[in-house]
Amino acid sequence: MFYRVAKIICRVILFLVRRWKVTGNAVLPSGQGMIVVANHVSYWDPVVVGCALNRRIFFMAKAELFKIPGLGFIIKNLGAFPVQREGVDRSSIKRALDLLAAGEVVGIFPEGTRSKTGELLNPHLGAAMLAIKGGVPLLPVAVSGTKGFLGQVKVVIGKPMNITACNRRKVSRDEMAAVSRDIMSEIGRLLAVVER
Repeated sequence: MFYRVAKIICRVILFLVRRWKVTGNAVLPSGQGMIVVANHVSYWDPVVVGCALNRRIFFMAKAELFKIPGLGFIIKNLGAFPVQREGVDRSSIKRALDLLAAGEVVGIFPEGTRSKTGELLNPHLGAAMLAIKGGVPLLPVAVSGTKGFLGQVKVVIGKPMNITACNRRKVSRDEMAAVSRDIMSEIGRLLAVVER
């Protein structure tokens, strides 16, 4: 209920204030696990991506955000879950895989942090690893105009990318790196479309 109300309010704000424009298929099949991956330039990005798609997205968010009074409560109730950015956070990996196995949608920003220049950063390997281990597709999304409080916000939703792997249980770093490059390449292509 909280998620639905928050989504309606945010959509109204995006539509009226930011002249929000969404291109691509925003309707995801129900009951299918999927990972939504997007570029990251602003704190608005999870809100914009979450509002653009029809299904609830459980975003992985840096653990520090959950310690901020008020914000931690809100994002937790919206379904976000914390990830430690240092080392391997096994509990967040398990949480993400459990959600995917239950047919939910997990949201990840592969760059791991906001790009201050707007240029795409080198991706981390987490989204690729989860897609391979979870046996779920990746949905690339490009966002533009989310910095600041003025200007038009645009979203382009790509087509799901199905990942194949030799062995889901033991995924090589090379496999994850190749998938991560493909993810960022597709986001870059969508970004070129959205910024025309």
